[in-house]
Amino acid sequence: MSAELPATERSDSESKRLSETRSIDFIPHRERHGHPFSQFTLWFGGNLQITAIVTGALAVVLGGDVIWSLIGLLVGQIIGAAVMALHAVQGPRLGLPQMITSRIQFGVFGAVIPLVLVCIMYIGFSASGTVLAGQAMAKLLHINNAAGMILFSLIIVVIAVLGYRVIHKLGKVASVIGVLAFLYLFITLLSTHDLTQVWQNRHFAFSTFLLAVSLSSSWQIAFCPYVSDYSRYLPEDVSARRLFGSVFFGTVLGTQASMTLGVIVAAIAGSAFSGNEVGYIVGLGSSATMAMVIYFAICFGKITFTTLNAYGSFMSLTTIVSGFSRQTSLSQRGRISFVVLMVAIACVIALVSEPAFLKSFTHFLLFLLAFFVPWSAISLTDFYLITKGHIDIPALSQPDGRYGRWNWPGIATYFIGVLIQLPFIDNPLHHGSLTWIFAGNDVSWIIGWFATALLWLGMRRFDRRGVLTETVYPTRTSL
Repeated sequence: MSAELPATERSDSESKRLSETRSIDFIPHRERHGHPFSQFTLWFGGNLQITAIVTGALAVVLGGDVIWSLIGLLVGQIIGAAVMALHAVQGPRLGLPQMITSRIQFGVFGAVIPLVLVCIMYIGFSASGTVLAGQAMAKLLHINNAAGMILFSLIIVVIAVLGYRVIHKLGKVASVIGVLAFLYLFITLLSTHDLTQVWQNRHFAFSTFLLAVSLSSSWQIAFCPYVSDYSRYLPEDVSARRLFGSVFFGTVLGTQASMTLGVIVAAIAGSAFSGNEVGYIVGLGSSATMAMVIYFAICFGKITFTTLNAYGSFMSLTTIVSGFSRQTSLSQRGRISFVVLMVAIACVIALVSEPAFLKSFTHFLLFLLAFFVPWSAISLTDFYLITKGHIDIPALSQPDGRYGRWNWPGIATYFIGVLIQLPFIDNPLHHGSLTWIFAGNDVSWIIGWFATALLWLGMRRFDRRGVLTETVYPTRTSL
C-alpha cells in the first residue's frame, strides 16, 4: 500500500483522470462532482440485463401465474429499493464507500464479519453473471462457453480497475442499449405471440405471491452493501430527496422491466426456458443479425452489472486488509491484484457450476437475505436515528480509537438478527421450524429487519462511545 499524492496535486489529478486513484479513503469536498441523475442511469441500465430476466422468470418457473407474479415482484421492488436508496444517501453524506462504515457499529476488526459475507455475495453474483454473459459472448464470437466466460472476465477486470468514472459512463451507455434491446424484445413478444391465455391464467396463491415478493426484494437488498460506493463522489450537500428518488426509480424501473420480460417469456416457453435462458431470449430475434444484436446487448448489460460486483469486491477486500494494516490507500498494482483475484475466483466458480446455474442461483439469492437484512437494519438505524450521520472518520482506521477493535454490542445484535430469521427461512439450504405459521412461506427478511432495528436501538444503550454532534474530518486528504 502506498502514500497519497499531495492535496493540490491529487485534486487536479482526480479531475482529469479517467481512471480512479482513490479506494476506500475519504473523498475530500473539492473532489466531489456529479448529479443524482447519474445514479438513475447507473441502476436503470445496470438492471436491464439477463440475470434480472432469469430471476423474474423464476416466479413463474416455480409455480406462479403471470399477473400475481408481476404484482408480487413490483411489491418486492418497492420494499427492497426503498431500503437500498436509503443506503445510497450515506455515500455523499459520509464520503466513504459502504462497508467501511460498518466499523462504526462493529469495530475496526469486527467489521470483517459482514465484509467476508459481502465478498462471498459478490463472488456469487459475479459467477452467475459470468455464466450467462459467457454463453452470450460465446455465441457472438463463435467460441466455446468456457472461452466466452474467460474473455468476459478479462473485460470486467479492465473496467473495475479503471473505477468510478468509467462505471458511471458505462451505466449511461447501458441504459440506452438496454432500452432499445428491451423495446425490441417486448414488441417481438406482442407481435408474434398470442398472450391472451397468459393474461387469463390467474390463480392467486399466497405462497407463490410471497415468493415473487422475496425474489425481487432480495435482489434489491443485495445491492445495499455497495450502493453508496457509487454515490460517494457526489457533493455532500446534494439533495437527499433527489438522490433517493434517482436510485429508487432507476433500480425499480430497470429491474421490473427485466423481470416482467422474464415472467412473460417463462409463461410462454414453459419448460423450454429453464436451462436455455440465453438461447431462448436470443431466439426471439427475427433474423440472424438481430440474434447477434441481442447477444451483444446481453453481453453489454452483464458487463455493467458484473463490474459493479467486481468493483465492490475490490473495495470490500481492501477494507478487510486495511483494517489490520491501518492503511487505506492502495497502489495501482495492489488495486489490479485485488480485482484480478476476486474476478478469477468468480470465473472459476462459473466454469465449474454452469450446468446447475439456475437452481443454485435461486437458493443463493434467497438465502442471502438472512445475512444482509440485519446488517442493513443496523446500518440504517444507526445512521438515521442514532448518529444522524455524524462520525469520526479518522477513527475508522484506528483500532485503538473511538470505534475500537471489536464492538461487541453491534456484533451481538448482528448475530441475534441472523438467528431470529432462521426459524422463518424456507430454503433448500435451511428449513425453519416455524414456517408453517405462514403456510410455508419465507417471511424471515421482514421479521429480521424490524427485529434487528429495534434490538440495535436498545443495544446502543450499552455502547459507551457516545454520539458525536458533528462529523470529525481527516486533517489530510486520506483517512
